[in-house]
Amino acid sequence: MQLELEWSCGATLGESPLWCERTGSLFFVDIASKRLHCYRPEDHQKSSLELAENTGCIALTREGGLAAAMRSGLFLLDDAGKKLRQLAANPEDQGNSRFNDGKVDPRGRWLIGTLDEVRKTGTAHLYRFDRRGLQPLAQGLITSNGLAFSPDGRHLYHADTPRFVVYRYDYDLQTGAIDNRKIFIRFDQGASDRARPDGAAVDSQGCYWTALYDGARIERYDPEGRLMASHAMPARRPTMPCFGGPQLRTLFVTTASAPGDPHPGGLYAMPVDIEGLPSHRLDLDAQTV
Repeated sequence: MQLELEWSCGATLGESPLWCERTGSLFFVDIASKRLHCYRPEDHQKSSLELAENTGCIALTREGGLAAAMRSGLFLLDDAGKKLRQLAANPEDQGNSRFNDGKVDPRGRWLIGTLDEVRKTGTAHLYRFDRRGLQPLAQGLITSNGLAFSPDGRHLYHADTPRFVVYRYDYDLQTGAIDNRKIFIRFDQGASDRARPDGAAVDSQGCYWTALYDGARIERYDPEGRLMASHAMPARRPTMPCFGGPQLRTLFVTTASAPGDPHPGGLYAMPVDIEGLPSHRLDLDAQTV
């Protein structure tokens, strides 16, 4: 099995692939170019919408629409990609901070991190959003990334990309609290390719799949952090994997443009033998106890 080009969409910074089982479609964003892409594998239908701001990630809502984590805050979107209403403002300095990676937990809360665009000061955070608003969970980050939940929802994975590390937390489904942070994977900062962990997904066996930015590969780790498989890509900068398609047995991967790539910023896919996990949906009535 190998990752093959599915759509040569030319994304500058493709990110946040999200499978919608109701429509059989894959949504993903181009953060830098402020675009929302939609791809339906069944008939290869492709469409794109303009977004108002840099958008780090998107989430499916329980009602069936999309929410977007933009530079200035979290918003519900209409079918044309326009802002319907703001859910929460970005509490950081929007001149050098924007929302980045995010995942919805099994109870419908949205965990979203920010990115410190200066990449030196470590002012980014990981937040939890529910009906009570935005609450910080972790601080001192440079690029909050790699969010994913274990199949039972009791562990949270979280990467800080420029620090070459993926953490694992205990996650309290009742309260939405995180605790007991441990290093799950530490990558070699001295490696010649400078491969570092970007976006991630977890499969039904509890294994963590991470996109290695500048490493031209996707790696799969077991729940103890042991490397199980490495899948080379014809793109140097994969950004995030996502399971989709029938029985969630297709791995989709977004990429960022890189010099020398045959299809910079393309969407790639490959069949896999292991089922993925469905995306949880944002519940605007979800409340932390």
